[in-house]
Amino acid sequence: MKKEYDFTNAEQGKFCRPLDQLEIPVYLERDVRKSLLATAAKAKKSVGALVNDLLRNDLEIARSLQ
Repeated sequence: MKKEYDFTNAEQGKFCRPLDQLEIPVYLERDVRKSLLATAAKAKKSVGALVNDLLRNDLEIARSLQ
């Protein structure tokens, strides 16, 4: 390491991504993944869009039970 670094032209947050852009990996069991892929293909959606729809529905049901 250098003894001293020059940050005069540094730009704060240059490589920072907001949390809403962060991709979170989700690891699915083989049978669940297979079922989601088939359902997404039939619905002509991406698996991500299908999973988001399913999770939104589940969250809505959970909120209504509170």
